[in-house]
Amino acid sequence: MPDKHEQNGQAQDGREKDPQEKAQPRRRQARGERRISQLLEAAAAVFCTTGYTAASANAIAREAGVSPGTLYQFFPNKEAIAIELGDRLMHEMRETYGEALTPVDSTTPLEEAVGAAVDRFIAFNCDHPVFFALMHGPDVPGRIAEDHDALHATLLARLGGLLSSLLPDAPATEVTRTSHVVLGMYKAGLELVLAHEGAERDAYIRELKHVLIRYLDPMVGDRLGRAAPFGEGTP
Repeated sequence: MPDKHEQNGQAQDGREKDPQEKAQPRRRQARGERRISQLLEAAAAVFCTTGYTAASANAIAREAGVSPGTLYQFFPNKEAIAIELGDRLMHEMRETYGEALTPVDSTTPLEEAVGAAVDRFIAFNCDHPVFFALMHGPDVPGRIAEDHDALHATLLARLGGLLSSLLPDAPATEVTRTSHVVLGMYKAGLELVLAHEGAERDAYIRELKHVLIRYLDPMVGDRLGRAAPFGEGTP
């Protein structure tokens, strides 16, 4: 623990530290953060390729281009790596659904509202495919499973609040049931989207939007604006 001289920017002999000495801890911290990011990026690649269960700390170190000893300076095992990676992804995911599940203006067509929300969630998962691999894979660390369950519950609550504003006369049980169905359809569609690339992935995204819109349209009715019939003018 630094003594009072170090805390006051002084060397132990009482002299004032020069700027170069003060900058050294910051540089070491920055190098450490870069190394952690490098290891997490490598772990994401390994988890996506082999799954969490088959992955190993040695494989992650090899993917990162470092020795196992270097990895163990930062993480004691692959579980700790997965938890750190999951924490960072959870934070980003919460920001994503905070933006995607905002109240819908009554003049916004249902097609536009659904499309915007789906696009945000799909973009996040395509940018971070390891999120799906960690959250839905078998034998993931208990901490990640608990965080996923909490995220799932929060998503349902946010989705329920959004649907309640669109279905003010619907009983709470109906809103809850609709929220579960919407989230279930999205997750099923997401798995298909992530399993394909290029034009075929785009086609699955369109199909997912189509399914969600067709499911919600009879319930929402005229509470939102109207667009051209779904599919018109789209390739």
